[in-house]
Amino acid sequence: MSSKHANPAPDKLTRNQSLVFRALENAEKPLGAYDLLDSLRRYGLRSPLQVYRALDKLMDLGLVHRLESLNAFVICTNTGEKQPESAAFTICGICGKVCEINDPNLAQQLVQLAAKTGFALEKSTIELRGICAECQAA
Repeated sequence: MSSKHANPAPDKLTRNQSLVFRALENAEKPLGAYDLLDSLRRYGLRSPLQVYRALDKLMDLGLVHRLESLNAFVICTNTGEKQPESAAFTICGICGKVCEINDPNLAQQLVQLAAKTGFALEKSTIELRGICAECQAA
């Protein structure tokens, strides 16, 4: 996922948060915390805790998503001002490409499905695994 984020990192990020954000922004694929740590050691990050703290804040700000199935992180590509309560991702099983899907209708449907069981949905992440168009064509 290369530099597709609609907004630059906010000015109020700490140095470590900015380093982690930029590393994810320039990555071609989702990165795990230890991948980030390895790539940022030259900038003075030495501890996994430094990376995890930065990731936690970036997720709180809606700038980064965690992909549970990959235990990795990607930049949020949502271009709207309000961060969605529900995000969906396609993940190619061949090349590893990840695309974020933002659909208000999907989010509303999830809220309604949860409500049918008496559940108040606050946030959801859907991960769709398959093969991207480029890999299908190859």
